[in-house]
Amino acid sequence: MSTQKDPANIGQVLSFLREWDRGDKAVRGRMLNTFVSRNSGKTSVELELEFAQVASLFLARLTTWMKLTYMCGTFLGIQLKAIGIFLSASSHDQYVMEFLEDGGVLTLLEILGHSRSKEKEKTEALCLLLAVSNAGRKYKEIICESHGVTAIAECLAKSNTNETQETAAALLESIFHGNPKYQNQIYKGLIALMTCRSPKAQQLALHNLHTVQCRMKTAHCSIVQPVLNMLRSLHLEVQDDAIHLILELKCYDVRPLLLTGLVTLLRPIEEVQNHMEESEMIKMTGTLPVFVQQAAAAKAIRLLAKNSDELSRELLSLGVIRHLLCTMGNRDHADSQIQASLALEQFVRSYPVIEEHVQRGIGSTLFEAFMNQTDTLCMNMDETQAEILLTNKVNITEA
Repeated sequence: MSTQKDPANIGQVLSFLREWDRGDKAVRGRMLNTFVSRNSGKTSVELELEFAQVASLFLARLTTWMKLTYMCGTFLGIQLKAIGIFLSASSHDQYVMEFLEDGGVLTLLEILGHSRSKEKEKTEALCLLLAVSNAGRKYKEIICESHGVTAIAECLAKSNTNETQETAAALLESIFHGNPKYQNQIYKGLIALMTCRSPKAQQLALHNLHTVQCRMKTAHCSIVQPVLNMLRSLHLEVQDDAIHLILELKCYDVRPLLLTGLVTLLRPIEEVQNHMEESEMIKMTGTLPVFVQQAAAAKAIRLLAKNSDELSRELLSLGVIRHLLCTMGNRDHADSQIQASLALEQFVRSYPVIEEHVQRGIGSTLFEAFMNQTDTLCMNMDETQAEILLTNKVNITEA
């Protein structure tokens, strides 16, 4: 092959290729290491000079060897790095097309789901797919036609390293942009990712959905329940991203479903009627995630009401005031009480008629304590006050 300064002649290249063809895996591994160390970051023009204008012959050999041996995994890492030199060569998509024609994309997608693939190898394969996607719309479509959305989403959901998951998320976002034919498929794939068990994958899916949703004319109704379920996450970054997406979805046709769902989450209760002295006792029941979800729902309601009078009135029509008062009585979870108090304060200070109804419904003493110490009322609340809130009959649906 050539030196660093002088271009190769065809004889040198043919000798190199002959050595490759005759060499065993150890020889090829050594040749690949040398190739990667000498050619990382080169442009397509520089690669063609290195290979006397027939660099494609070496790329074809690389792709074929990877296809035949990736399940063994012995040299997969260096194979992917070497192919990456070609695919990332600037201002030239000839290598990308040749790689696709040789079945390279299908092989990369199979690597993502293969049980013996290492996380670093999956990350490298995702980077190569990202290079393919960035080459243009037709390449994005080829990835999708090869069932790439499913393979990439499953890799994101099941991977156990941040680098692999973040690269998979970046790839999903890349194949979405400028790819109208498959945008709905990618959108629904991201919605499905919210149901996986990995908090990191959930967070990345929510982040991508926020970006994707901004470019969609409508929101699919299947997004509502998964995003509401994300509010029960014990990981604050997941919960915050879910609330962020909810604030985005308020502008779409799923708004009625979303608002109804949020109000419903305020009362994860089991009503137990004891006909003793004609009183009704209501006991709050639920696991920690359910109460976390309750608190997050109250927070989301406050933020929605704060930014829109129209949304406030829609929430009022759903009986949000009575539900918020009930949530304030949940002595099993202080954050639920705090978030509900802050949300109720938003309505009370915005609409005088609500202030009147609430004061009348819970009594002047408790109402005064609420107004004077909204975010700390839960710390001093006794059982009697909690029961007043849980059994409140406040029924106001308009302001």
